Amino acid sequence: MRIAYFINQYPKVSHTFIRREILALERQGVEVQRIALRGWDAELHDAEDLAERGKTRYVLQDGLRGLLKPLMQVLRARPKAFLTALRLALGQGWRADRPWPYHLVYLAEACRLLQWLQDAAAEHVHAHFGTNSTEVVMLANALGGPPYSFTVHGPEEFDKAQLLHLGEKVRRASFVVAVSAFGRSQLWRWVAHDQWGKVKVVHCGLERSFHQVAPQAVTATPRLVCVGRLCEQKGQLLLIEAARGLVSQGVQLELVLAGDGELRGPIEALIVRYGLQAQVRITGWISSAQVRDEILAARAMVLPSFAEGLPVVIMEAMALRRPVLTTYVAGIPELVRHGENGWLFPAGSVEALTEAMRQCLEQPVQVLQRMGDAAYERVLQRHDIDTEAAKLLSHFKVPA
Repeated sequence: MRIAYFINQYPKVSHTFIRREILALERQGVEVQRIALRGWDAELHDAEDLAERGKTRYVLQDGLRGLLKPLMQVLRARPKAFLTALRLALGQGWRADRPWPYHLVYLAEACRLLQWLQDAAAEHVHAHFGTNSTEVVMLANALGGPPYSFTVHGPEEFDKAQLLHLGEKVRRASFVVAVSAFGRSQLWRWVAHDQWGKVKVVHCGLERSFHQVAPQAVTATPRLVCVGRLCEQKGQLLLIEAARGLVSQGVQLELVLAGDGELRGPIEALIVRYGLQAQVRITGWISSAQVRDEILAARAMVLPSFAEGLPVVIMEAMALRRPVLTTYVAGIPELVRHGENGWLFPAGSVEALTEAMRQCLEQPVQVLQRMGDAAYERVLQRHDIDTEAAKLLSHFKVPA
């Protein structure tokens, strides 16, 4: 099969799960054309991401001026289809997350995308995230392009489903992917019952190289690592509050925040305010290999998120045989089992987070190792990328 993938920004440090999915499909004989709106100016550290950049075509490489010619070509060649797509674009701009001029730009982007899909003889196009990337592939379909599908991750799409006209995007799609049963239930909220069958659960997955890393003993050092973008929804400020409480009680603690983001300044300020510079370290953006090293150097991973889909970093930590401390939100409890392979606690509770961290730091290494082994078995069963890509491929092959 010839499949096109369309993503808003690719490759991207926080979107390695898309790269894994594409490469797994190629291992199963699928020819994948990579197309993104942008991504050429993003800072990349991973060699595989750099290789992916060279395989990707960028719709906005020449700026908005580069869209005028394909728009006029499609208008002349397919005037009726163009008017249909124009009405659809204007409808997407009604009571929307962004005003209607953006949606006219999406139509122009769809014209260029359509030409590239035709050049590649793409049989199907798949988008990630139910935002503008899915709107562009939907408009390309209305212009006469191939059928489309898309993966919804959350939580952003669920927070503004009506503003994104998510129901209309599902209705016109061949199928839609949710990354967890929770995600499927959220999509069902916005579509008619007769559309429920379109929503398929396909997990994000990890390569065999993650599963096959030689087991490394859990460290006796009282170190915890939090991996993720430094932003409000990940809850790192709450983590600093918990760290302050533990240190004030004499608990030995090293906390590593692996990542970067818009909340770095406030987090650093809170660290200084509480005098935790000796206990807390922020790495900034690091490569996948460095993330792996940070996880292996810790007793466990902690992620006190307020909102999520199903974080891939939880899968990565479990595949490296480390237990996880995280919250009862979205699809997380489908993977993490309290007391078996980690700790689950209510989102937003600094007291519960502090207690979970204390319990983890006080556990004998042997107990944490058993929990890590259970985590490994759980993630291997549910999140192997080749298994999940085979599921996705079976949906691509079903006639629209």
